[in-house]
Amino acid sequence: MSEGYEVAHIDELEELPIAGGEFIWRPVRRRFGITAFGTNAYTGNTGQRVVEEHFERDNHQEMYVVLRGRATFTLGEDEVDAPAGTIVFARPGTKRGAIAAEDGTAVLAVGAKPGVVFEPSLWEEVFAANAYADKGELEKARELFANLLEQNPDAWQGFFNAACLEARLGDKERALEHFERAVELDPEKAREFAETDSDFDSIRDDPRFVTLLQSS
Repeated sequence: MSEGYEVAHIDELEELPIAGGEFIWRPVRRRFGITAFGTNAYTGNTGQRVVEEHFERDNHQEMYVVLRGRATFTLGEDEVDAPAGTIVFARPGTKRGAIAAEDGTAVLAVGAKPGVVFEPSLWEEVFAANAYADKGELEKARELFANLLEQNPDAWQGFFNAACLEARLGDKERALEHFERAVELDPEKAREFAETDSDFDSIRDDPRFVTLLQSS
């Protein structure tokens, strides 16, 4: 490492499982401390997801580069074969996702909004915390959530996801405390998502949880 630059191979980046291991996240932005734009990489074997299926809104632009292997992209209603070296640009509002078509496939994603100062996504920290929890690194997961909540005290999503984690881990008191705060910050959305989120199954019959789910 130099003061003027850093170099890392994609396989040297942390390997964090997302969505129960559905795909593997290789944090790029967090690894280098990039603050000007969003960028991450994903790796997977045949049949594994290397780009989650999603839309981007509010003029958020994304570009994907297949670094190695081969991927099958779903772009709107189309399927696109993307061998190593392929560059895919998905315009806002276009549904996108990709599945690895070869073992060892790696895809780099880069995105930002034109004319808008970049801010790291809150979801990036949520994904990281959940990935550490899935790996059994519970203290690391809780540390990330503690930092996230401290830095975003008015974001209901942070408290909601912290509640999800604690409910999965069996800490009822922490789960209820975080969920109560999420409800305070955005009652409609917190209750709507909690109704069907299986993470809360361990506390769903708790009278306090039932009360929090009920509109005042």
